[in-house]
Amino acid sequence: MRHDLPMMYVMLLHLASLLRLRNLRAPHPALRQTGLQPAAAKHKGPTAMATSASVSNLFQPAPQTRARPLAIARWLEVVALLVVGIVVVGGITRLTESGLSITEWNVVSGILPPLTEAAWLAEFVKYQATAEYQIESGPAGMDLAAFKFIFFWEWFHRILGRVIGLAFLLPLIVFAARRAIPEGYIWRLAAMFTLILGQGALGWYMVSSGVGETDLTDVSHFRLSAHLLTALFLLGGLVWTTRDLRRQARDPAARPAPLTLGAGIVAGVLFVQLLLGAWVAGLNAGHSANDWPLMNGRLVPETDWAQGVVWTITHDPFLLHFLHRWWAWVAVAALVWLARSVRKTDRFASIAVNAAIGTMVLLGIATVMSGVSLWIAAAHQLVGALTVVATVWAMHTHGLARR
Repeated sequence: MRHDLPMMYVMLLHLASLLRLRNLRAPHPALRQTGLQPAAAKHKGPTAMATSASVSNLFQPAPQTRARPLAIARWLEVVALLVVGIVVVGGITRLTESGLSITEWNVVSGILPPLTEAAWLAEFVKYQATAEYQIESGPAGMDLAAFKFIFFWEWFHRILGRVIGLAFLLPLIVFAARRAIPEGYIWRLAAMFTLILGQGALGWYMVSSGVGETDLTDVSHFRLSAHLLTALFLLGGLVWTTRDLRRQARDPAARPAPLTLGAGIVAGVLFVQLLLGAWVAGLNAGHSANDWPLMNGRLVPETDWAQGVVWTITHDPFLLHFLHRWWAWVAVAALVWLARSVRKTDRFASIAVNAAIGTMVLLGIATVMSGVSLWIAAAHQLVGALTVVATVWAMHTHGLARR
């Protein structure tokens, strides 16, 4: 029996060796679930390489989106601020009768103002060919110094337009190249840039109505209103988009806010008020009365309907002044309703709407009673733009609350 022990010992060692080899070839049950091979299988060449790659993939971080909604929202807020600025400068340009001081549209060469006395005189001569100079400013005694004043405002207005175009285009290209624009927003941003380009063309279309062979001493009030309302529409689009993007920055699954019927009606009411205001500015109708609430001592001004209802409503300065005064209260009622409807959801938006519309009404009354003071009227237009901002903010909140 003692002689058999070495032989049995050898057999046991051989059996253990076989079991160990089998265990090395058969993967662990946990490894079977992952499809991986044990480390001992490295000698199998391509299979071992694939296994190594699979293991490394397990520890790679999950791919993250490259979209940067918060950065884009901040960029658009800067552009919106510039749009508010150009609306104010545009209002000053209209109030100072500066819009026709530059009679040409030179996108590149028009960047610099006249730099010599001869260049200033050449521009003044061009302006002297307009009906505005021949009928109004010339007989009023405009000299070169006064011309330089109105030239500045029109030039500054055009420069701001170029700045807005570049401030939108250059970051848009960078964000697009880095694929940082969230899905679904590239077309919205492209539409906004198209609107900016259209604004430049529309601005010149407006100016061209008062230069050349025409007896108009001002630009067409229809073209002026189109120019202003397009800028305010762009401003509203910028505000709405920034609100959507800021929500997406907090919650990547957030969807754009819908436009509700109630908010759309409020926007329509405000649109009418802004349109009437643009026509009042274009026709100098603010000078038709300087008392309030009456107009030249009457509640309802005398109106000549001889040229038809449509022409009178769209051209008569006294009637348009009257409509702008009293439609304002319809706008107040609509905006107060909107502010109250979002008060529990977004108190700051509610406060912004109430403050904006109240200030705009007070400045409107002050503008009339001051005989259209330049800076009061400019402040009135500024608050008008801010009312658009506050209204769109509240409309966005209203859409989210009703989803």
